Amino acid sequence: MASTGLVAILRGVTPGDVAGIGEVLADEGIDAIEVPLNSPEPFTSVARLAAAVGDRCVVGAGTVLDVEDVARARDAGARIVVAPNADGAVIAAAVDAGLRPYPGVATPTEAFAAVAAGARHLKLFPADSIGIAGMKAWRAVLPPDVELLPVGGVDETGLAAWAAAGAGGAGLGSALYRPGDGPERVRARAAAFRRAWTAGTG
Repeated sequence: MASTGLVAILRGVTPGDVAGIGEVLADEGIDAIEVPLNSPEPFTSVARLAAAVGDRCVVGAGTVLDVEDVARARDAGARIVVAPNADGAVIAAAVDAGLRPYPGVATPTEAFAAVAAGARHLKLFPADSIGIAGMKAWRAVLPPDVELLPVGGVDETGLAAWAAAGAGGAGLGSALYRPGDGPERVRARAAAFRRAWTAGTG
């Protein structure tokens, strides 16, 4: 199973800005870009992002909380759906739609329930509460084909350590993008994250 790599979380991005931000993220080697659904006109942004960079990185929808939004995300061009929680119906709908679900889990019980529902990529959220030691403990008991991605509190100073500890990727939120940031500011941060990830995966 190929690892997910770095996921840019563009919370608050607008349809007018999303393609330009997406272009620089793809240029800097960011592997996937997520538009959370609590952003302005999120499905329009997903569609514009998929048209602009969908051939260079994975485009997805985030904060997907119900089954109806799984279908809307797919129709807009998303290939992954990310959530802060582990809803079995959303996981199953994503799998049925040919999308890859990334449910959010904060305990081993939630992790195993998400796996039982069909997920093979788990968003550790909030990662700064679970910690690297927690991720290693989960890794020892979860099936080997299940990927773990820390999200929440991951910045460039700690990213290499997460990578070295076996994370399959990481979600990069406000440390990478904040609403109103221009492409070049985002480019500089993306390059720093890419360097840190490469240092950790060695």
